Amino acid sequence: MARGVYARAPPYTHRPMPQTLAAPAHSELIIKKSRFIGCVQPMADRASAQAAVDALWKQHPGAAHICWALLAGGQSAAVDDGEPGGTAGRPMLDVLRHQDLEGVLATVVRYFGGVKLGAGGLVRAYTDTVAQALLTAPKVTLQRMALLQCQVPYSLEGLLRREIEAAGAELVDVQHGTLVSLQLRLPQTQAVPFVQRINDHGQGRVGWTEPEV
Repeated sequence: MARGVYARAPPYTHRPMPQTLAAPAHSELIIKKSRFIGCVQPMADRASAQAAVDALWKQHPGAAHICWALLAGGQSAAVDDGEPGGTAGRPMLDVLRHQDLEGVLATVVRYFGGVKLGAGGLVRAYTDTVAQALLTAPKVTLQRMALLQCQVPYSLEGLLRREIEAAGAELVDVQHGTLVSLQLRLPQTQAVPFVQRINDHGQGRVGWTEPEV
């Protein structure tokens, strides 16, 4: 069976399409003499995020903390950087999640003003700094893609190629053996109806297999 796709349409619940940022956006708040400098920006992975944070330390060597949160699938992270546990990185990550974002790094540089804010005050400060930056951040919708692979008899190859072209899908690979194996990529929202359409045409002669990535 193809990854993430069923021969019969599974029950789907409607979710907004995830978004990422087209460019960085910034904010700055002063709360009880502490200065919070926020930035949200597109970021693909944890290594890139760490490099961005390292660069911030060079720009702000006198900062008390640089807290950050990365929302990027399995590479997501939330870092308090010395603030009390759960008062910075996690709330920042929650802001990104609540806005259905993906592939985004949020950073907040804090210059301590001498007045302690308490756990609740810190959560609000870091949350508000990220939320303010996101208000002006240009967003773009991400399109999730599905990778499908099927095997068909030679007599169906032409039909399948036409269907792939008509759907605007990308033909990734074709291998000819006892059967013809085709691998294709298309938007995830189109995957289930595409599989159903091919199954209808194939009348039991189409076999869906796990894609070899």
